[in-house]
Amino acid sequence: MNAPDETLHTLAQLCKGTGDPLRLEILRALKTDSFGVLELCDIFAIKQPAMSHHLKVLANAGAVTTRREGNSIFYRRELADLGQPWGQLLAALFSAVDQIVQGETTARNIAQIKHEREEQAREFFDRHAEQFREQQDLIAPFDQYVDAATDLLLQTEPDKQQRVLEIGPGEGEFLPTLAGIFHSVTAIDISKEMLDKADALIRHNDLNNVHLLKADTDDAIKQGIRVERVVCNMVLHHVPSPADVFHDCAQLLEDGGSLIVTDLCRHDQGWAKSMCGDLWLGFDPEELTGWAQDAGLESKESLYLGLRNGFQIQIRRFDKP
Repeated sequence: MNAPDETLHTLAQLCKGTGDPLRLEILRALKTDSFGVLELCDIFAIKQPAMSHHLKVLANAGAVTTRREGNSIFYRRELADLGQPWGQLLAALFSAVDQIVQGETTARNIAQIKHEREEQAREFFDRHAEQFREQQDLIAPFDQYVDAATDLLLQTEPDKQQRVLEIGPGEGEFLPTLAGIFHSVTAIDISKEMLDKADALIRHNDLNNVHLLKADTDDAIKQGIRVERVVCNMVLHHVPSPADVFHDCAQLLEDGGSLIVTDLCRHDQGWAKSMCGDLWLGFDPEELTGWAQDAGLESKESLYLGLRNGFQIQIRRFDKP
């Protein structure tokens, strides 16, 4: 088969594989999120053999790909290579299905899946608050990335009149640094036990400009919180939908504001899910960039740190125009 014929074959396979209303709905659901087979079965109310068949066809057509998270396999959209005809067709297909309003039942089922993931994370940290530092030190001790994260934050040239929001402060280790830079610091977490630990640190250090809220980013938006900076240290791999966090941060930020994200690069250490409560085994840098762009944020400076235990950390800055 010569090159032109091969290209036409690829295009035909893509058209054929996506030529089904349910498969297009699946692609719509995978716009910014990854789901496992059983989750997709719940979302669309069909049995596993049928869903597995549809996913296999979409994968063979080059429309979806997989990522392994411990013992689980999650499906997500394939990245469209705009330098290739099939990539241009795939991007156009994604754009078309994304313009279709998602059905109420599908949207409700997806929200339920995300709620269950959030509850799983909250329950883990409520149960293991006393072992938090020990568990985190297994992967990325705070002192190994705090200086780099602080330097990247300072490059945004914050001043004492500005406000900052920290998502998931853990035991509050970064709060004294933030309190010394910003006029007002708000920290949110879904775990009361973790907030209690952060509150103890605040009291010990007499941080009068720091406020704690039991909330997630969606709650913060509803409460009308707006800030010039958002900090998210080692949190994304615990949240139900990292893409949703980027969208929420875009709403929480004032124009010209910055989001600083510190998180793990992709890895294959499945034990992190049970030992540390991780929902995701890190992220490819391109994933964070894509979620940020989809939320209207611009990717700026990036730092990458290799840790002695083999994990790699990415520290990223995203600006709101």
